[in-house]
Amino acid sequence: MAKELTRKLINAGVHFGHAVSRWNPKMAPYIYEKRGNIHIINVRKTLEGMLVAKQLLAEVVSSGKDVVFVGTKRQAQKSVETVAEKCGMHYISQRWLGGMLTNFRTIRSRLQRLEQLEAMSEDGTLESESKKQASRLKREMRKIKANLQGVRNMSRLPGAVVVVDAKKEYLALREAKKLGIATVGLLDTDSDPDIVDVAIPANDDSIRAVDLILNELADAVAIGKTMLPARQEPAHRPRRTRSKRPVLARASEDKSKTAAADEQSTVPISDSVSQSNPAKQQD
Repeated sequence: MAKELTRKLINAGVHFGHAVSRWNPKMAPYIYEKRGNIHIINVRKTLEGMLVAKQLLAEVVSSGKDVVFVGTKRQAQKSVETVAEKCGMHYISQRWLGGMLTNFRTIRSRLQRLEQLEAMSEDGTLESESKKQASRLKREMRKIKANLQGVRNMSRLPGAVVVVDAKKEYLALREAKKLGIATVGLLDTDSDPDIVDVAIPANDDSIRAVDLILNELADAVAIGKTMLPARQEPAHRPRRTRSKRPVLARASEDKSKTAAADEQSTVPISDSVSQSNPAKQQD
């Protein structure tokens, strides 16, 4: 399985880095060699990063949290949207708005505004406005939908963020780090591996390579979802049942005691009179 995946990665061009003049020295452990004027990424390191990232995402999803895929560069937009919809998670493919995570309450208010505008469009209220006002409201609706459509169903902060090209998505990584959210990043030879928790060295300009890696991560998310019901199901203790025999025995004992007390209390009247007047018995 690993050999087949390695072959697919190499065929997708995952090992081609940037020019030598653009490299980040911190990426030296992930570089295999230099050919001509281009750095070659060590595919073994790519596989190791993918395995660690898959394990991390599976654990995050199995704990009940969500994952956000971020890729706003042209080569990653389509793959990010497809993979996120495939595994039922959230995505950002157009633009990362400042405060998407740190100011999440405001983002939710904008999504509520989107729902309000869509309701106005459906019931005809939008068309009853003036042309200028209707045009302004439609433009606002399109803008919010383009930027926030991928996180429309995200009602709380995610447990992990996956970014394509960590150098470009530095705002998302900075906000995630501030909130303590786990981060996974596809890094080319010009990126800084210290800004992500799990680094996957790869050619982030290759559409095939990005699509292949993101699909592998989506499979890990699907595995985490299968583990979710088992973790969320509470451990029910066996119900303690008392035996009925001691209760019946105590009930029979109580009945016998009450019967004996009744017999002692119901003494014959003649006996009581004779006991109270011993002189009459002598007469």
